[in-house]
Amino acid sequence: MFYVTTASWLLKRIYPSALWRMPTREKKVYLTFDDGPHPTATPYVLEQLRAFNAKATFFCLGKNVAQYPELYKRILMAGHATGNHTYNHLNGWKTPDKQYFEDILSARKLIDSNLFRPPYGRITRWQLSQLEERPALQMRAVMWTILSGDFDTSISSERCLENVIRPLMTGAIIVFHDSEKALPHVTATLPKVLSYLEGNGYMMEKITI
Repeated sequence: MFYVTTASWLLKRIYPSALWRMPTREKKVYLTFDDGPHPTATPYVLEQLRAFNAKATFFCLGKNVAQYPELYKRILMAGHATGNHTYNHLNGWKTPDKQYFEDILSARKLIDSNLFRPPYGRITRWQLSQLEERPALQMRAVMWTILSGDFDTSISSERCLENVIRPLMTGAIIVFHDSEKALPHVTATLPKVLSYLEGNGYMMEKITI
């Protein structure tokens, strides 16, 4: 499995209008969680965030919100932000435009947010322009500064932790997943990441635009 754990200059040039890092001079980072809500992973993540008084942004799949509406409400009631991650986790590069936008709008009926993260980070430049400009959409694409790699079962949890801490910087948008696949790495690394951030004076905020 090939992926880069930090946003490259090439990706930023391909998608210049997307948000790759929050513009702040304060010592803040922005934790995000993709693919939920999940009946085991999401409650675990919420409890860890509560323990460290941290806020985060959850990029949810519409189909999971439909299946677990009470979990989605728990995310909001805890003061976190949510974003649209499509209804069915579609890859924009492999999905016809009409189907892609219909899927996003299906998710939007359940997820009231102007934030959008394309699954796999894959969206065409035209799709991105339409996401921003179409009156029915008008959403901001949120990418990332740091990928934890928690979805990669071939790496160790120690490597996952290093992926987050080594390139850490002010304003970083950090990606984790509240999913079945990522849960082993999340349970092993998230408490350590939160402890590290707290111990080094970072505030953990949700994304607001």
